[in-house]
Amino acid sequence: MSVMTAFPPITLDELVGEAALLTRLDRKYLVPATELDGLLDRMPSGVRMLEIDSRRSFSYRSIYFDTAGLESYHAAAHGRRRRFKIRIRTYLDSGLDFVEVKTRGARGVTIKERIPYAGDGSRLGSEGEAYASEVLTGAGICAEGHEYAPVMATYYRRTTLFVPETGSRVTIDSDLAWMLPDGSTLRMPDSVVVETKSARAASDVDRLLWSLGHRPSRISKYATGLAALRPDLPANKWHGVLRRHFTP
Repeated sequence: MSVMTAFPPITLDELVGEAALLTRLDRKYLVPATELDGLLDRMPSGVRMLEIDSRRSFSYRSIYFDTAGLESYHAAAHGRRRRFKIRIRTYLDSGLDFVEVKTRGARGVTIKERIPYAGDGSRLGSEGEAYASEVLTGAGICAEGHEYAPVMATYYRRTTLFVPETGSRVTIDSDLAWMLPDGSTLRMPDSVVVETKSARAASDVDRLLWSLGHRPSRISKYATGLAALRPDLPANKWHGVLRRHFTP
């Protein structure tokens, strides 16, 4: 039995019911792909893996939108408290699309809100733009006069674990690729992004990762990827990650 099939399954409805976590604390870890099986072998007891139609690994695409001045990017690069991301998230296996808006709440909590999307990904559409403006305004971010355009797309495969003891999720993203509208592409073939998503400060999986020598990493799929593809942008915050993990 492979490591990926060793965990009992959990359905999507069960996962959403147990750990929707649209408001959460996130920590990201860059783990060598060769160490993933060892990490999974040490997972806390009772962990279950998301399974849909006999599949446990799912393809994602996210198209990120930003202003002409890249306000979302610069807010992340300079660590501003009131920062945001806007994207069209596509679950490629099912064809479901959503406009998602992520903001920061108190004490660094990530708040994700979304609505269904119908379009080709080249624009948010009037409904998506109105929704983004509403969410940003509600988070105290001035959105007046903003126009958003697609800046970059990310592609990856995701596996999701549910940790019942803490009601938390763990996602494992592999085969990551970043692409600009002109087709310029970067990949990260030798590492996976392990992200813990919990409603409290630290989960059992965070402590497991710490015990194995892994510490949270400064990586944002949007901002770090754009910094890698656009050397003209300020990227001091991510120099270490860019040097060690990104391959042209």
